[in-house]
Amino acid sequence: MFLNLNHYNLEVYKEAKKFWKACYQLILKLPASEKYNLIDQIRRASTSVLLNLSEGSSRKSQFERNRYYEISRGSIIEIVSCLDIIFEENWLTMEELEQVGKPLKTTFILLSKLINAGKL
Repeated sequence: MFLNLNHYNLEVYKEAKKFWKACYQLILKLPASEKYNLIDQIRRASTSVLLNLSEGSSRKSQFERNRYYEISRGSIIEIVSCLDIIFEENWLTMEELEQVGKPLKTTFILLSKLINAGKL
């Protein structure tokens, strides 16, 4: 936005932004009683995906970059567990969860490829 940095051009960053937006739309549908639990957790974890991806992209060493990318991917896994709870509690249908599921899967796959490419 203010700086012309490389991570803005990464396909994984663009997909992570879609995922973040989908998470924010999803939490609007959750019961108010979850404001300080699942809603807060999904909000923080989805933001963490973007922030760690961005910060990792700015690191000089591949080892450091991968560390941040792995944290970013870990935040996706946190959200998967949140989605399991949401489904178990019947707060949302599988169809509603798929709005998050598609960008979640794509972001996870792209992050995994980014991490694995750095291990070569």
